Amino acid sequence: MKYKYNIKNLDCANCAKKIEEKLNKDKNIKNTIVNFSASTVSVETDLEKPFEYIKQIVSEVEPDAILSEEKVKEDNYKIFYQILIGGILGLIGCITKLPYHLNLILIIISYIVLVYSTFITAIKQLSKKIINENLLIVISTIGAFVLGELHEGLMVIFLYELGKALEKLAVNRSRKSVSELMNIKEENSNLKEEDTIKVVPTETIKVGDIIVVKEGEKVPLDGIIIEGNAMLDTSALTGESELLNATIGSEVLSGSINKSGLIEVKVTSIYKNSTVSRILSLVETATERKTKTETVVSKYAPIYTLSVLIVAILVGALLPLITNLTYTESIYKALTIIVVSCPCAVAISVPLAYFSGIGASSKEGILIKGSDYLDGIKDIKEVVFDKTGTLTKGKFVIDKVELCTNNFSKDEVLEFAVLGESFSNHPIAKSIVSHFNINADKSRVSDYEEIAGKGIKYAIDGKTILVGNSSLVGKEAEKVDSTKIYVKIDEELAGSIYLKDEIKEGTKEAIAKLNEKGIVTKMFTGDNKEVASKIAEELGIKEYEAEMLPNDKYTKLEKEIEKYKESNGKVAFVGDGINDSPVLALSDIGISMGGVGSQVAIEASDVVIMTDAIEKMNEAINISKKTSRIIKQNLTFSIGIKVLVLVLSILGIANMWEAVFADVGATLITVLNAIRILSK
Repeated sequence: MKYKYNIKNLDCANCAKKIEEKLNKDKNIKNTIVNFSASTVSVETDLEKPFEYIKQIVSEVEPDAILSEEKVKEDNYKIFYQILIGGILGLIGCITKLPYHLNLILIIISYIVLVYSTFITAIKQLSKKIINENLLIVISTIGAFVLGELHEGLMVIFLYELGKALEKLAVNRSRKSVSELMNIKEENSNLKEEDTIKVVPTETIKVGDIIVVKEGEKVPLDGIIIEGNAMLDTSALTGESELLNATIGSEVLSGSINKSGLIEVKVTSIYKNSTVSRILSLVETATERKTKTETVVSKYAPIYTLSVLIVAILVGALLPLITNLTYTESIYKALTIIVVSCPCAVAISVPLAYFSGIGASSKEGILIKGSDYLDGIKDIKEVVFDKTGTLTKGKFVIDKVELCTNNFSKDEVLEFAVLGESFSNHPIAKSIVSHFNINADKSRVSDYEEIAGKGIKYAIDGKTILVGNSSLVGKEAEKVDSTKIYVKIDEELAGSIYLKDEIKEGTKEAIAKLNEKGIVTKMFTGDNKEVASKIAEELGIKEYEAEMLPNDKYTKLEKEIEKYKESNGKVAFVGDGINDSPVLALSDIGISMGGVGSQVAIEASDVVIMTDAIEKMNEAINISKKTSRIIKQNLTFSIGIKVLVLVLSILGIANMWEAVFADVGATLITVLNAIRILSK
């Protein structure tokens, strides 16, 4: 079974990685994912009531980490009280003219207050053969005290603890910001039973139940309005601020906010299958897919820490043998190296930047399934679009109907077509059915069969019916600038239905922006060349492929992907998530349009744009580039400042004060820089 727990006091990605590795090594547990950004632990196990078992393992690796079955509230300020008390005692001991021994006692007490939690954590981790920055700081500050640098050692631990507290505060603020963006779940629902309304937990509501949504409340579950009307705010789902007018018969999605009116909704899905549940699950697990940068950082951070310790020992032991330095001076340099070389800035800021990028995307109605996909979006060199339902509305308008024989009337041809198309989910089929509101007995249809890329075949009243394109009915393709659907009855071509599709608003402008970015835009469609040419020309798409079967799209896309492999460029395929699953899966970045309420779209793609707006692609690219830019800034700054202070310390210019700034100061700056992604 799968279990998910919350974890408190998880302050760095390194800690999360250690817990994850430890749990995955346990024979009773598998598929563990520790999500640093979301502060969650997910496991699969056959153990009954595994909480206490997992809690014990977590505490062994990270003694300060607290596992909980419920959401835990982080106490962001408790540590500041400890720092304040320790700092005041230390300040009194350092600047007052009390007897020497009294000042010394105050400084020692101050140090113990400040270092206590870090020391205990370091010792517990060392007992389990874990070496990290906690141990490095303890060694360096105790070393400073031994060398007689009391004030300096005290200041180092004070600045370290203060920086760590500020880092924790910033990280939690970032988590809170993303949580607020996705605060779309309604815990309770107004259940209507006959003439009474009861407030019940949303997760207890069943399909078919009637719920009441009042003005100002969130819609708790997906459903259909059966009474009343309302203006709905869907911005949390789609990123669009325009209110949606919902009336009787309208579908409403969980997570929407009722801005006016009172509505009764018949529930169409339980909570775990609802739109809000799928979105929250997707956002929460998005950072579980790591980029190469994150993987390298988490993999080599422990090795790096051990290497720093070894180098420091060698510096302290060997410098007096080959230079004029005393052992006191060389040990001081070694301690400075230990302080400046802690990997916190990189270990925290990189995953936090991706977390913020995914949060910013969610705010815009763009759901990205993993940090690796967010990172890959910036490298898109070519975008291949499906036509129907992606570039166009997928809501066909009937242009005209032609009869090809006198053996059937127009009404008969239409009735036969509607009966068969009513079994299909294809946009063309839905358009025909909705346009011709013919009330006929669907039970007359038998032997129904969909023929990929061609149409449908079925039987009615003993007659064999074919409805589809020219290849299905054995005709040569005709040069028409609209979609033509043939109806064949018992080997006789009975008639044709002409349909025209409309281009989505804003699509032309969005594609123009992609072209301006130097991204190649192409279109793959099963429609005829005339229709494809007309759409491509209108949208500014220079290359297109027409009359394609699903396997043709797959084969062609393989070749497109191969073209960019050497340059590490990415090829994105954009479809509606219904008929394009194979090519969405094949592409480097599969993007589904109009994902609201579509389970198929969410499952088939790497990125889900919750509206039909192509423009959101440009927004996703901009967020990806901003995230990448900030990560590069953080890496350059954190590594650069450490190298600079390291060189200065070796030259005898920088002391431990500068070293601790290069550690905790750089970490705090990079964390704050990562959070900038959440702002426009």
